[in-house]
Amino acid sequence: MDRYSRQTVLPLVGTEGQQRLLNSTALVLGCGALGSGCAELLTRAGVGCLRLVDRDYLEEHNLQRQSLYDERLLAEGLPKAVAAAKRVDEINSGVRVETHVADVTAENVLSLIEGVDVVLDGTDNWATRYLLNDASQKTKVPWVYGGVLGVMGVSMAILPGSSPCLRCVFPDPPPPGGDTCETAGVLGPAVWMVASVQTMSALRILLGDPPPPTLTTVDAWNGRVDGVPLGERSPGCPACGGEKRWEFLNGSRPSSARLCGRESVQVSVPPGVEVDLHVVASRLRAVGDVRHNGHLLKLSVPPYELTLFRDGRAIIKGTEDEGVARSLYARYIGS
Repeated sequence: MDRYSRQTVLPLVGTEGQQRLLNSTALVLGCGALGSGCAELLTRAGVGCLRLVDRDYLEEHNLQRQSLYDERLLAEGLPKAVAAAKRVDEINSGVRVETHVADVTAENVLSLIEGVDVVLDGTDNWATRYLLNDASQKTKVPWVYGGVLGVMGVSMAILPGSSPCLRCVFPDPPPPGGDTCETAGVLGPAVWMVASVQTMSALRILLGDPPPPTLTTVDAWNGRVDGVPLGERSPGCPACGGEKRWEFLNGSRPSSARLCGRESVQVSVPPGVEVDLHVVASRLRAVGDVRHNGHLLKLSVPPYELTLFRDGRAIIKGTEDEGVARSLYARYIGS
């Protein structure tokens, strides 16, 4: 226990609490900015097993805010989940790591959650978060939502059967076309502030003292952290209410499909969405060549071309990998 002496001396943790952490398993879903920060903090705290999941690979721009990684790992050309696992082992060889280089889908999310005590959200898109929320409600595994953009961030712990879930607070995903880290940027300190809030919530859950239902907001630039009490669960919530309509988990919410013979994937969103193509074009000009009219927008970011329609649907040309297509959609379109 010498390694964790600064934690065990805290009455909130103690020797018994540290043993609980050592016997716990945490799933980090997405090993980008927030996910890698959470993974490092959990590793140093002595959470016994980490399950790391990510569909992406390291790129040079990641190093600005994803401090778990370095130029050595970048030069190796590793997937993020593998790179994160290597760093976890270097920081704390006593932590067992399970690595999954995979896209999170309705087909695999339940198996990824199986056997874990808490899930930390390091994803880069709303569709995966709502899928995770459904899976959490079904399995009763708590999870900690987190998001950051620019210098602002939010976090919320979700305890199935007890606290409001994601759909109680945000009934539907925001429409596509909003800002993303790709277009609006993000500062590293904002990432670490949100990752710290997320990890603290996860540690409290693992220690048996979960936080009250609160939406924590972070303004890193002005050094403000505020909490908004969330109250009770919504009786009419489709995910945690009486109906248990897990629309994202059962596949009734469309996502993506390969287009035969075209080296393209169509990414869909729920009906009723209308995108302001002029606004989206204005912010995407900073990242690639953009052409648009009243019906569609084309963004060229070689080797890919994204065609966005007013209903939020997009065709991503240059890949037949649905995970890559959804990642590009989340990066540039933002849903």
